[in-house]
Amino acid sequence: MLILTRKLGESITIGEEIKITVLECQGKQVKLGIIAPRHVKVHREEIFEKIQEENKKSVAVSKDALLEVVKNMQRTGKKKDLKEREMISSL
Repeated sequence: MLILTRKLGESITIGEEIKITVLECQGKQVKLGIIAPRHVKVHREEIFEKIQEENKKSVAVSKDALLEVVKNMQRTGKKKDLKEREMISSL
């Protein structure tokens, strides 16, 4: 971890596109201003963690749903195979 000290009004630059400026200090709270391209997502850590949790949940649901679809397809496929065999054997 890189640790930098900045005073009110001073900035930190990340690469060529991201600039973080100390806007205000009140007690233990610091207000930061961030300039970044629109494609760069910027979140507070607790919000980012919630997003990650929700993404993991949605993937888990999708996997479960996909497994259910596969099972249904397998059942349906077996029924079709049986019908085809019956038709062939009746010829």
